[in-house]
Amino acid sequence: MRVLVTNDDGIAAPGIRWLARVASDSGHEVVVAAPGNEASGMSAALRAVEKDGRIIVTEQPLDGLSGVESYSVASSPAFIALLATRGAFGPPPDLLLSGINRGANAGLAVLHSGTVGAAFTAAAYGCRTMAVSLDILTPGAVETGGAMLRPGSRDEARHWATAAQYAADMLKTLVDAPVGTVLNLNVPDAPPERVKGIRRARLSRFGQVQITVAEAGQGFVRTSLEESGASLEPGTDLALLAEGFATVSAIRAVSEVSDVELPDWHG
Repeated sequence: MRVLVTNDDGIAAPGIRWLARVASDSGHEVVVAAPGNEASGMSAALRAVEKDGRIIVTEQPLDGLSGVESYSVASSPAFIALLATRGAFGPPPDLLLSGINRGANAGLAVLHSGTVGAAFTAAAYGCRTMAVSLDILTPGAVETGGAMLRPGSRDEARHWATAAQYAADMLKTLVDAPVGTVLNLNVPDAPPERVKGIRRARLSRFGQVQITVAEAGQGFVRTSLEESGASLEPGTDLALLAEGFATVSAIRAVSEVSDVELPDWHG
């Protein structure tokens, strides 16, 4: 199958090389197209930098991925996903892999993630997709849902290989899944032997951190990030990550609902 690999951390981020290698080693035809700069929190925004009406695309080979076409694109991850389905980077992909993100994408906060936004967009246009994230936060007590950054952690010291291993295993499931499937995979930042395995998880009702208004004044608002103080619910992605499991959830971005009463205008 043809696979497009993207992310929201930018083309130079280490996680995307691990994910592209997973797809290539699995025997798929791989092309990489990712934002030239970090585009976190973009959700499914369609934004791009244009010059003379053209979106800027630059070839950027990645270390250790000989023979894999790789492009730096001056746009948001979701726009890259959309462009890919329209043949911008060769034949449209069958699969889209997004990540490996630096930080978990869990709970209802997936709505705001550029990593997941790319997956949602490609799925809407006929791809099977998977967002992959490495949980770089150290969970606090399960009861509090707290999280603290590991002091002194650097990208090169993170356990990208652990996330790549679980992504490789889930890729086999994705290939056989229905068209339009979106899988959201989160893996603890730990050696494989310290991960307890993988569990299917419900989305938590909150994310690992939340935005608060730190200050509001005349003509400005200043925000800050703080730990979520909500209790973790058993069986949710954040609770299982805190217990040392990798988690996977099948999610959907846009769908109709039938449990909302609307007037019968034709009655």
